[in-house]
Amino acid sequence: MGDVVRPDAPPPEAVELVSGRDAVGHRDFDSAKKVLPRVFAGMEEDFYCGCAYRGKQMDLESCGYVPRKNPQRAARLEWEHVVPAWTIGHQRQCWKDGGRKHCSANDDVYRVAEGDLHNLVPSIGEVNGDRGHFAFGAWTREPEPMYGQCTTVVDFKNRRVQPREEVRGRVARISLYMHNRYGLAMSRQDLRLWCAWARTYPVDDWERRRDARIARLQGAGNPLVSDPSALERLCAG
Repeated sequence: MGDVVRPDAPPPEAVELVSGRDAVGHRDFDSAKKVLPRVFAGMEEDFYCGCAYRGKQMDLESCGYVPRKNPQRAARLEWEHVVPAWTIGHQRQCWKDGGRKHCSANDDVYRVAEGDLHNLVPSIGEVNGDRGHFAFGAWTREPEPMYGQCTTVVDFKNRRVQPREEVRGRVARISLYMHNRYGLAMSRQDLRLWCAWARTYPVDDWERRRDARIARLQGAGNPLVSDPSALERLCAG
């Protein structure tokens, strides 16, 4: 298998998408964004920096955030794919045929994955843009601040992101879920990192509340949040 691991799971299948506010099932990305405010109601906090937000407006002062370069984008909420759309699509033929727009228009499995509520979190727009599709990593215990008091940092040269410690377990469980659910290949380095983070940073009340709300809207939760044995099975190798 070399340095690449492909989850031992059945190939992903397209499912019928729903769009209604109270419908239960998978949604495409546009429809997912319409219900995400309900998922995070009462938990309105940016994923990467911990800033509060209301509607689509970030309260940057609430977490001591200082824009790095783009104050206009920093001031707005964006919905971030923890496992980037690039990663999901890049392993599918549709991406080779025409990129993200082509996948969204023509690939039913991609549409399901792109709108999977488990993979979507609120983000300061500037951080979302800076992260792009860089991989996650951890390389310093004392990151040099680049967004004021926010401890998430982006290494543009090496194309990697070190998320704040408070969300590393969440990042890991989301990433492992997405790769297993949609049969995405991952490097052994990423697998080791996510398994280590998932064990080091256990499930918290925020994750449980979010997972329960997603299960009601999408029809199923993330097993890695609700069942500790699921993590051990996935990380056993």
